[in-house]
Amino acid sequence: MRRLLAALLLCALAAPGAIAAPKDRGPEWAALTADQQQSLSPLAGQWNKLSLRHKTKWLGIAKRYPAMKTEDQKRVHTRMQNWAKLTPQQRDQAREQYRNIAKVAPDRRAELRKYWADYQALPPHEKRVFDVPPSYLPQAERRQRAKPGKPKPYPKYVVPDSL
Repeated sequence: MRRLLAALLLCALAAPGAIAAPKDRGPEWAALTADQQQSLSPLAGQWNKLSLRHKTKWLGIAKRYPAMKTEDQKRVHTRMQNWAKLTPQQRDQAREQYRNIAKVAPDRRAELRKYWADYQALPPHEKRVFDVPPSYLPQAERRQRAKPGKPKPYPKYVVPDSL
């Protein structure tokens, strides 16, 4: 009798874990419509790994995508491709920087936009003066990037935390 009760108790404790449904992660890539797949094509390789919250965000962009101008669609795809290339740590850093900029006063944001536009208007050789290899790169790569010669592309501009 004791053995039977122990077995039933073990089954009862194990059952919720066995029955529990996997965490809802939203629609799989194959379940998306052809239009959604076309709109989100740069994310195809990573789609099934995304969380429900991120999939929902990208589906919202896909919904607006057909109404965009061609140049805007190209810009969105380019940004998606760049985003897909980032490591999870780099994505977290980008999200944190976005949150930091959102905390900046509106008049200060306008000033930052002006500075950014001024920087973008500079010729490449003058932009190079402001380039500092990111501290998260290995020391050897930072030294290599700092050498004069043909400029190598740097990651996007990093907004300091002090803003």
